[in-house]
This record gives sequence, structure tokens and C-alpha cells, in this order.
Amino acid sequence: MSEKKTKAKILSVGTYVPDTVLPNSRFESFLNTSDEWIESRTGISERRVVNMPYAEPGDMTAAEMGRRAAKTAMERAGVRPAEVDGIVVATFTPDNFFPSTACRMQADLGCDGAFAFDISAACAGFVYALTVASNMITAGQAETMLVVGSEVISKTLDWSDRGTCILFGDGAGVAVLKAAEGGAAGVASTYLSSDGSMGGLLYLPSWGEERFLRMKGNEVFKQAVRLMSDASLKAVERAGMKLDDIDMLIPHQANKRIIQAITETLKLPEEKVMINIKKYGNTSSASIPLALEEAWTDGRVKEGSKVLFVGLGGGFTVGSAVCVM
Repeated sequence: MSEKKTKAKILSVGTYVPDTVLPNSRFESFLNTSDEWIESRTGISERRVVNMPYAEPGDMTAAEMGRRAAKTAMERAGVRPAEVDGIVVATFTPDNFFPSTACRMQADLGCDGAFAFDISAACAGFVYALTVASNMITAGQAETMLVVGSEVISKTLDWSDRGTCILFGDGAGVAVLKAAEGGAAGVASTYLSSDGSMGGLLYLPSWGEERFLRMKGNEVFKQAVRLMSDASLKAVERAGMKLDDIDMLIPHQANKRIIQAITETLKLPEEKVMINIKKYGNTSSASIPLALEEAWTDGRVKEGSKVLFVGLGGGFTVGSAVCVM
């Protein structure tokens, strides 16, 4: 008789995006670009932002967006604040160096007994946070955790840099993880990898006068396709599955052409790949939960679905996970 193993199961997901819509056409007024040029190269039509180009800065924070997304996720899961044991926030746009964005969320949500901390893995952050939370649950250190990706990327952008400012949006997503014994549902595997030698291809300085996000787009594109494809295969193998077993790939929404190239590399049918970058742009650590919520709501992901997450961020950081819903 086999011993029952504790797994971390995703009970629900909740998201939040700012009310302000920044369409491609807005960039035409101050950049040498067009709606057609942006959408054909990135797949992005619009994005939600806290800060509009060349306007007064907004006051929405990563903690507040995370709180709103968390409330939705907790209500859907039927989880009360007192039941939350831990909060892990993935963000590269924290409200402060310290206290952490997670600590701010813990107070705002009333999760008085929860530990809370941030992690920095850029666009792979949600998978990194999911891995940490899953491991803590399976180790018996927590029973219920919030996995958060929340970003106010608009505050980091140089609006004169066409190579970056057209790509990004703001938003937050939260998954509720809970310990579950027996059955197939839960986080089946994760895979993490880093390569600090490529840090100069995508970065955001923390000091100095020019604290803008910088990226060498062509190089990032090539590495992203290779590394995300490889990470996807490793997570599937660790789960004891084959790619044919996967019902839905939910990749980090960085660029539609990157996602299409990964789809071709893995030889997956298009209907098994979730893409919603058109509406939100690249929201970094929030992009996977935003896409998961949409796929769940549309019925493309349901109970028993085998879902593969994969992301790549500055660092380079790479993360992938297979979850049975």
C-alpha cells in the first residue's frame, strides 16, 4: 500500500489590472511607430498601466494590486485571511526595498499569522514563487499559501525607448495553494535554472540617475525560445509525463512571436497554447496567472487538466512547472 504524498494544489486564481488602457495608437504621438508595426512584431494591441507616458505618476502600488487580486482568489477558494500561512510575492517593481511588498499585503489582507517575503526573478518570478510555496507545503511548513505576481512596470520605462516601452503593462495575479493528500491534482514538478552571464541582455538598475529597464531584444528573443523550450521539456520529464499528456501550455506572455516559436519547437498544436498578450502586453510575473485565469474562465483549463507553465526573465532566470488542476 503506497504512502499518500502531500501535494500543493492550486485551488483558485485571481487577478487585477489597472483601469487605464494604453493603446498602441498612443505611442504614435511621440515615437516613430504605429499600431500596425507594434502588433505585427509583438502581438500586443493594448496594455493596462498605472502610469501613462509623459503624465503625472499614478498612485497604485504593487502591494495594492496584489491585495485586490488576492481577495478575488481567496473568495473563489473559500479561504479566510486567518487560514493563510504564507505569502510569497514575485516582483521586480516592489513598493520599497524593504519592508517587502509581501509584508504590506499581509497587513492589508489581515493575514496576521502569515509569514511573508518577496523574491526577485523578473518574468520567471511566478514560477519561482510557485516552486518555493509548493516545496514549503510538501515539506509540512505551511498548509495554505498565496503565490503572487505583481508589477508596476510602467514606472520603470523610458518612454523614448521604442524597444522597451511598447512591450510592457501593469497587473497582478494570485494563486491560492493548499496542501492536498492523495490523488493526481497538485504541482507535479518544477524546474528552475539561472545564467547570470547573460544579465546584461535584460536589466533594471537599482541605483544611479537612469533607472530604466533596458533590453537587447534580438538576443533575448533567441535565448528565450531556446531556454523556455528546454525548461518545458525538463518539467514534463520530471513529472513523468510526455508532451502529448499536456492539455495546456501557459507561457510567460513576453512576445507573441516568442510564444509561436516555442510552440513550433515543441510541436504543440495551437489550441493547446494560451496567448492573451494582445490585451495586456508583457506583465512580467503577473502574466502567467493572468493567462491562467482567462483559460480557466473560458473552460480551456478545468479539473484534471495537465497545465505546463514556463517563463524566462532577466538574470537570466528560467522556470517551468507542471500542475494537475
